[in-house]
Amino acid sequence: MTTLTPSPLGLEALDAPDCPADVARATLGDIAVSNTLFGGRGAAWFGLRRLLAEGVPQRPLTLLDIGAGSCDIARYLARCAARRGIAITPVGLDFHTTAASLCREGGTHAVIADVSAVPFRPRSVDFVLASQFLHHFARASVVELLRNFMSLARIGVVVAEPRRTPLAATGIRLAGRLLGFHPATRHDGPLSVRRSFTAPELAALFAAAGVVVPVHRRPGFRLVAVWKANAHT
Repeated sequence: MTTLTPSPLGLEALDAPDCPADVARATLGDIAVSNTLFGGRGAAWFGLRRLLAEGVPQRPLTLLDIGAGSCDIARYLARCAARRGIAITPVGLDFHTTAASLCREGGTHAVIADVSAVPFRPRSVDFVLASQFLHHFARASVVELLRNFMSLARIGVVVAEPRRTPLAATGIRLAGRLLGFHPATRHDGPLSVRRSFTAPELAALFAAAGVVVPVHRRPGFRLVAVWKANAHT
């Protein structure tokens, strides 16, 4: 994989590998709250549910959560699948040691690695989840990431992103203040929205990666795209 280029619109606290542990822990906790209240979990489940509806192998399944943060979404998806009688083992991947620690504290396996050097072989996991992750990178790097995610997954890939609108940016700014989020979170939330995508933009990035997928608008100003592998193994 070539060097990935960060988004040119500015940096969020968690973009820096040397982000102080106390800031990372506070910010990741705020993100988990936001995911619960404002559609992050629901968007990811909407995508995974579409893959499960296609029928899946009758064996324990694996989900690799790229840029996992505290793994709050990955654990939520595993619980939702379990209610349908489907066993999914989530694995988080993040380059922050604090994020990996939070994953493990919550009972989820975690790997510390950069997305430019994912330590998994092609077709080695069933699902790949990239939730609120791709907007951290320049558009050309996003295309490369999508291709690599598709090479990893046996069943499919779920991408969930904020939908870029002025109202979404204003809403997350106000919510951060009302909920008493850490100052870094209050800065980064609106920036995440500004760095993110419209539905046509996200669809175009998938097309540049070689596939045509629908992009769904979901509650909480969320976008979800789902790529399905040709065959399950």
